[in-house]
Amino acid sequence: METAYGSVNYRLSEIEHRYGKNVHILQNPFLLSHLAQLCSPNTYQPIINQLVDALYSNLINIIVNNEFPRKATRQPTRMAAYHPNEGVFEGELIDQSQFAVSVNLARAGTFPSHISYNALNYILNAKNVRQDHISINRATDAAEQVIGANVSGHKIGGTVKDAIVLFPDPMGATGGTLVSAVDIYKKTIEGPAKKYIAVHLIVTPEYLSKVTKAHPDLVIYAVRLDRGLSPADVFKTVPGTHWDRERGLNDKQYIVPGGGGFGEILNNSFV
Repeated sequence: METAYGSVNYRLSEIEHRYGKNVHILQNPFLLSHLAQLCSPNTYQPIINQLVDALYSNLINIIVNNEFPRKATRQPTRMAAYHPNEGVFEGELIDQSQFAVSVNLARAGTFPSHISYNALNYILNAKNVRQDHISINRATDAAEQVIGANVSGHKIGGTVKDAIVLFPDPMGATGGTLVSAVDIYKKTIEGPAKKYIAVHLIVTPEYLSKVTKAHPDLVIYAVRLDRGLSPADVFKTVPGTHWDRERGLNDKQYIVPGGGGFGEILNNSFV
């Protein structure tokens, strides 16, 4: 019996930070390069969707490797017809019985959730994969400051008991949307879930502060941390060292350097 794949140790590449053990800011040149192109003012549709597809397909790959359970498996290959004993792969694979839910946070999260849902259908038993939908957007006051989130409706397909629930939302800006979405599941949907995972392209220090306080159990993945409006001396420190002095949001609470409003660019609808 082959032993090389009896225990598959996946190693996550991430930057050093002080935001807590549940926060994973990836250190991935491939994804960073795609994201830089996506955020460029010279990038338009249909390239935008192609880049988002590549980014989220790779993010789901990373998250499944690092977060999803595995099990010892014996899988016959085509060569088993000629070598009944030797033509069988034995090793640790993703447990296909794991229940997973991808949550569409309309509108910026619609396409990322579809990509994630589709990818999960290939690696898990498709009967155990679901996509839910929440119509949600940031609520602002007269000064255009985010004061929470407006939920105008949702279509949730049932329990999340023992599920891994993913929230693929490109921009982790203020955190209000994610906090409200997780609240819906924890407070109104049968559970508990095995874990909740936020899947972002960019996050800010302000976002991380809000969501980690509201939901300390939330696991967060991001391609990039943006803290572009922080004082100059803060840039020389490990992220999170001076968390209270880090700033990634401008006065209208858009991310800097960021990439603009992703709900707008993904849908080519600038309202």
